[in-house]
Amino acid sequence: MKKAKEIAFRVTFVYVLLGILWILLSDYFSVVLAHEKLNLYIYFQRYKGWFFVLVTGIILYLLVFRRTKEIIDSNERLRKKERQLFIQHEHYHSLFKHNPDGVFELDMEGKIMSVNPEAESLLEATQQELEAIELGRFLDEEDVKGVTDHFMQTLSGKGSMFETNIRTRDNKIKILRCSFIPIIVSGEVTGVFVIGRDITQFRKNEEMMIASEKMSVIGQLAAAVAHEIRNPLTSLKGFLQLMKTTGTVNDEHLDIMQSEVDRIDLISGEMLILGKQQDEHYQTEDVDLILQQVIVLMEAQANIDNISIEYTPKAIEPLYVKAEVNQLKQVFINIIKNAVEAIPFDRKGKIAISVDKKDGEALVIVSDNGVGMEPERIETIGEPFYSTKEKGTGLGLAICKKIIEKHKGKIVFQSEKQIGTVVKICLPLWEG
Repeated sequence: MKKAKEIAFRVTFVYVLLGILWILLSDYFSVVLAHEKLNLYIYFQRYKGWFFVLVTGIILYLLVFRRTKEIIDSNERLRKKERQLFIQHEHYHSLFKHNPDGVFELDMEGKIMSVNPEAESLLEATQQELEAIELGRFLDEEDVKGVTDHFMQTLSGKGSMFETNIRTRDNKIKILRCSFIPIIVSGEVTGVFVIGRDITQFRKNEEMMIASEKMSVIGQLAAAVAHEIRNPLTSLKGFLQLMKTTGTVNDEHLDIMQSEVDRIDLISGEMLILGKQQDEHYQTEDVDLILQQVIVLMEAQANIDNISIEYTPKAIEPLYVKAEVNQLKQVFINIIKNAVEAIPFDRKGKIAISVDKKDGEALVIVSDNGVGMEPERIETIGEPFYSTKEKGTGLGLAICKKIIEKHKGKIVFQSEKQIGTVVKICLPLWEG
């Protein structure tokens, strides 16, 4: 409205100004002509009005044409922008509606503003039902605080990604991989987009793969463990025959027999624990204790191949991590087993294992003096179905990498041809 008044005022001002100038100039020329030539004076007076109309008409035409052209061009640009906005809106709407992941739009209070069809399927509820309830109702009590922390972090303008469990109305538990993305308008956060993907089946398949690889490792260890158990059994058999022959019992012999029985019990117990099917359960574990239990098993394989294993715990205090103990054992067994297999029979094999505290993490280092690897092979370690061994599938190290990532740690390989390989595993310490 203000712009229209401004334009009208300018046109009126120009018209009045021209009229005033015309009156002043025409009167002046009329006076001059009246003194010189009466005929010219009469002619001028007759046609000066027509001339004024012609001149002002041309000027007004140019002014109106210019302004009208600007308005038409502006309207055309506006229509193009509206078309572009409409297309963008359709693109975003299509991305929102047909996204294979569940998408939720939340306000600053965490209330649901809108959801796409996949989100409704994910939570097994309609948008109207979801708008009337809080998302926290789908979370277990122990997960609410973590999700709330991610939500508050996103409100500060920084997105986040995490995994959590949700519980639908029929008490079905799903594992959700979530991304929180801030909605920023004019430089201010106005809400949060939540993108969720159901990875329940993916996790089940992953656990099946881990379990399958674990049983494969146990099968490969069985022969070495059987050989390791046979030695103390031979000693026990010899002492029993001696007692039967002499008819006497020697306390020193009994002590040795007890020690051998304890070793058999320890080795068989570790195999049973490792092979037992267990639900995934993370709890506080001592890294040093886990390594000692693994070394008990792996010494059997190492002894057959004439390889020595040296273990050095360097940390003063116990190093506790939040872990699934059998999965960590599986990682350490795979790493040590690979080290054993990498050492040629004609070489005096040595595997050094150490654990220490560094930068708030438990650092486990496993090094060997085996054949080593080329740099290009190190880059592909951990990829499924890629192996440096002729009969290997590559799944062992791929699963190790996946397990360590699930424990929020990292695994690094360093190797030099004909020198050996060093594997570093970092796990965040638990200080709860």
